[in-house]
Amino acid sequence: MRIFGIDIIRGSARSKNRRPVYALCQLEDGEIAEEGEVSTFRLLRKLHSAKADILAVDSLQEIAPEQHALCRFMQALPPQTRLVQVTGGERPESLGKVAARYNIRFNRFDPHAEARAIAQVAALGAGVEVVAFENTCEIVVSRHRSPGKGGWSQNRYIRRVHGAVRRKGREIEAALRSAGLKYRKVERQAFGGCSRVAFRVSAPREMVPVGASRRADIQVRIGSRRLDRIRFKPLSGKKRYIITGIDPGTTTGIAATDLDGNLVHLSSARQMAMSDIIEEIYRIGKPLIVAADVQQMPYSVEKVRRAFGAIPYAPRHDVSVEAKLEATSGYSYTNDHERDALSAALDACRHYKNKFQNIAKRVPPGYDVDEVRARVIRGRPLEQVLADLHGAPLPPEEEEAPEPEGAGKYDERVILLDGMVKRLRNYVDDLQTELKDYRQVAESLQDQIRRERRSSERRMRKDIEITKRDAIIRSLKLRLRKAERRNQRLSERLKEMHAVADIRESEGHTPIKVLESLTKDSVRKLTDDLGIEPDDVLYVRRIAGWSRGVVRGLAEREVGAVIVGADSMEPMDPLLKEVFLESGLPIISDAGLTPVIRGQTGMILNEGMESAIREWEEERRQFQLDTNRRKIEYLFREYQQEREREVKRGG
Repeated sequence: MRIFGIDIIRGSARSKNRRPVYALCQLEDGEIAEEGEVSTFRLLRKLHSAKADILAVDSLQEIAPEQHALCRFMQALPPQTRLVQVTGGERPESLGKVAARYNIRFNRFDPHAEARAIAQVAALGAGVEVVAFENTCEIVVSRHRSPGKGGWSQNRYIRRVHGAVRRKGREIEAALRSAGLKYRKVERQAFGGCSRVAFRVSAPREMVPVGASRRADIQVRIGSRRLDRIRFKPLSGKKRYIITGIDPGTTTGIAATDLDGNLVHLSSARQMAMSDIIEEIYRIGKPLIVAADVQQMPYSVEKVRRAFGAIPYAPRHDVSVEAKLEATSGYSYTNDHERDALSAALDACRHYKNKFQNIAKRVPPGYDVDEVRARVIRGRPLEQVLADLHGAPLPPEEEEAPEPEGAGKYDERVILLDGMVKRLRNYVDDLQTELKDYRQVAESLQDQIRRERRSSERRMRKDIEITKRDAIIRSLKLRLRKAERRNQRLSERLKEMHAVADIRESEGHTPIKVLESLTKDSVRKLTDDLGIEPDDVLYVRRIAGWSRGVVRGLAEREVGAVIVGADSMEPMDPLLKEVFLESGLPIISDAGLTPVIRGQTGMILNEGMESAIREWEEERRQFQLDTNRRKIEYLFREYQQEREREVKRGG
């Protein structure tokens, strides 16, 4: 088998100026045949001349920056050459980790050493094949040049070209029939023959006995149909060995690690049947060790172990929760079942860790270390395992005794498969017995479900009616609380209004209503609580922050008077007093009036009130006289100025 391993030295597939240059290592039957440096063009020429079986790389990004470029590169490969990415497909690994499985060491800073390691691990079956095309092939025979306008011999030339296209199509059709391939042919008739012949062959490109060619008059093109997306096919169908931890129960936890202790799978699910557990583990890999977290391995875990013929592992004592938490502290899990399964798998890894390391040190490069470990753990000597894997005959003292005449010669794989068949038959018998029990349990559970469903439907109907009534009760209670709060507010307002009415009926006193300040909010609050009626007397606690609109609004309501505290009269803004005088709203001080305040209401002596109002009215008359005098003086000055301007104009 010819295998080409490449690793990029300089340049990049994405660059238009610095085209990539690769380190090349060519293996033939496991031996290094050639090493050197090549460009992309020289690499393709070598692949065609050597008819290589595999072109191995550690990253597809080194040969193509995107999918379209990768497909063009794969079209240029020889039909029999497979493109292999040795680091894996959907979840690639590092080249060092892949090479370590075969005890291959290399200098990761040397591209030639990396190319050599890539070729060696590809020869040992590592990596995945890159699949970009369907298993169909298209062959197109067409003209190589355009007929053009031509001259006297144009028709004869066109007949010759179209006849050559038809003859070549018939030759290809005969070759496909002789190879026994299925195909579909489409011809485009033209003057003197065919201008185009297309074949859709139901076979991969490497099986088609026709090659692309180009002549003076015709050309043959061959191509495969591209897939929607790149797919990866394992180069070797052999599954990797894993160490599996299982936590059975209503919710089953499954954890799997490789033989080096790296976590590869962790999941849990409810109501998993035994077949589901086996199928789930089979998709992950081939269990070498099946572990539990208790001293006595559960029967369900034992059945899984027997189904795979794996080695059992159970701790000497039941593992405590604290020990499980400590063992799994560096991992993330979603529930206790995953934690217990992971703890069992890691415990088994620690138990076999030293033995695995010792085996790896004794295995020479070029062997699958996991396969060697698996066979040694199953009880075979290391030398015999290495000899079997290398294909060398066993020493005379270790050769098996000859079988009786007529007996079949079975290799180890057949013996293993025979044992697996026996175990699976026993396992099927156990499953059939369990299935009968499960069916009986299922029938009883179904009867119980029907009874519970009928009773639950009755309860649901009651619950729905109760829920509706509870909602109505909550709504009514909310409305009741709102009504009670409103009733309380109205009662308090009614009491205060009664108090004001009682003061009005009493002789010698005038009722007053308390206003916190000369602001709109205070006026609105007093209006909501007691109301402001004409001839009401208001007592203002603070005049700071007064508003001209509030004063005018009180005057429009025909309020009788506004009383302010004696402390508030001294810092009163002169403009505020002027606004009251303009509005005709009396503003007086409570000095000497001795008002009695209780909450938002109070009273004041009529005698002092009347005297204060008379003083304010006298002050307002004087204010009006001053105002009128200023207006007359202003008009007189205006008249004088006008006359002076007329005299000046007349002179």
